[in-house]
Amino acid sequence: MINFNKPYITGKEVHFIYDAVASGHISGNGKYTKICQKYFENQWHFKKTLLTTSCTDALEMCAMLLNIKAGDEVIMPSYTFVSTALAFVRQGAKIVFVDSRNDHPGMDENKIEELITAKTKVIVTVHYAGVACDMDKIMDIANKHELFVVEDAAQAIDSYYTGKDGIKKALGSIGHLAAFSFHETKNIQCGEGGLLAINDDRFIKRAEIIWEKGTNRAEFFRGEVNKYGWVDIGSSFLPSEVVAAFLWAQIENIDIIQKRRLEIWDWYSQHVDKLFEDFKFTKPSLPIYATNNAHMYYLVLSSFEERTLFIKTLKDKGLFPVFHYLSLHKSKYYSDKHDGRQLPNSDHFEECLVRMPFYYELEENEILKALSNQ
Repeated sequence: MINFNKPYITGKEVHFIYDAVASGHISGNGKYTKICQKYFENQWHFKKTLLTTSCTDALEMCAMLLNIKAGDEVIMPSYTFVSTALAFVRQGAKIVFVDSRNDHPGMDENKIEELITAKTKVIVTVHYAGVACDMDKIMDIANKHELFVVEDAAQAIDSYYTGKDGIKKALGSIGHLAAFSFHETKNIQCGEGGLLAINDDRFIKRAEIIWEKGTNRAEFFRGEVNKYGWVDIGSSFLPSEVVAAFLWAQIENIDIIQKRRLEIWDWYSQHVDKLFEDFKFTKPSLPIYATNNAHMYYLVLSSFEERTLFIKTLKDKGLFPVFHYLSLHKSKYYSDKHDGRQLPNSDHFEECLVRMPFYYELEENEILKALSNQ
């Protein structure tokens, strides 16, 4: 049986966890939290990073930092995970959904500006499958209308965007704020975890306060104040040192992990046409400005019925592909709050996209063997 996902374990996780426990400081913001954060800042040039217990938490911190209030409007794609919207809905925002592109599940950048009103405050980009949105276009729109940009980079670790200036920038380093996920389905993982990346100096100090339950505790531990207290809103967003230690083992091996994932992605790309010649589908597209971090390999079948048959056919052979998001504008919770616009591309991907099994230890020969079974 070939499952959709299998979390990769490097073998060093337990060693680092033991070290964290032996240190006597396991509540968070200790040795492993700091070395993980420093790595992300140095490697991808974020101004400041804070580990969180999930990408959802990182997005919730973004909504708090941007002072989202009832009546504010936030533009984002409908074809995304619920956390993208939930973080802003909790603050009272109205979500304005934009359709996907017709050639990719990511948001259609050309349909953003027409949705902007006097109440719009934020554009949230989602780099689906680790493939960059057109960030020059989005940042130009945001600057023109004085809006903030949050990058939902949950799937986009170690992926890049090359702008019109020819400079390659890490996803998550372009908008004002960004959120990453280290859920067990991601390229590097710690079971459940996330990261807030801050690229605007205005948010750095307050982010630490929100991260530490609304207190200036981080300043106290650095010796910058002689006592700490409650100074703002916040929550317990920082993970324990056990989680950070686990993540550090993954970070140490990120180059090895990425190399293997790219090999699997390339193998799929070269072989799916022949492997699934009885089905009609399109393969992933990669814009000229985007790199591929091999987060997932997906196919877009010709219809909902074709996808249903495709999934059943593979499951009968012991392979377990999965479909992905349900369009949020049609969700039970938000459908009566949506403005009624049709989002046909988002609906198309909801009905037709399928994600193939994808994980570090996946063996190509296992797939071939399973598919050859009658």
